[in-house]
Amino acid sequence: MSERTATVERKTSETHITCTLSLDNEPGVKEQEIDVHTGIGFLDHMFTALAKHGGLSLTLNCAGDLHIDDHHSAEDCALALGEAFKLALGERRGIKRYGYAYAPLDEALSRAVIDISSRPYFVCHLPFTREKIGDLSTEMIPHLLQSFAFAAGVTLHVDFIRGENNHHIAESAFKALALAIRMAITRTGGNDVPSTKGVLAL
Repeated sequence: MSERTATVERKTSETHITCTLSLDNEPGVKEQEIDVHTGIGFLDHMFTALAKHGGLSLTLNCAGDLHIDDHHSAEDCALALGEAFKLALGERRGIKRYGYAYAPLDEALSRAVIDISSRPYFVCHLPFTREKIGDLSTEMIPHLLQSFAFAAGVTLHVDFIRGENNHHIAESAFKALALAIRMAITRTGGNDVPSTKGVLAL
């Protein structure tokens, strides 16, 4: 089976990002490697959790205009990650396609549902009560998840079930997404396109 991996470089007047993503790791054969430096500590934490619990290897480095705010760096990192995901996945055949998961973190519980559909769509309900978690604006969390979904070409729903601590709510959401991604990209052992249309356009 071919290795599902991709490297993306995104360079604008606002950010310079390099992202390498591998979807498949095997203990003792191909070990998981995670190295994330976005310039935003809490975003590093979320992307690291996403990779760790999704069974992904991820190297992501960003030099961004953080002297302005966190918007461009957070958004563009998510776009680069989504593009790398789409390229690494390649032709959308022989995978489960759908993934769903719940993930708790103490009192917080979140749900994520993903369809690797080539029909980008995003719905999110994460009712944060703080303006920031660390140096990441909470309003950027739904926005960067949306950016990932559209760049990756997936339908994504992320929902808050319960919780009080904003850090816990965000982290449980990213962990749920990680587990949903792992399910959706799992190889079935076949070579069919998981669609009645017979094609899932890239």
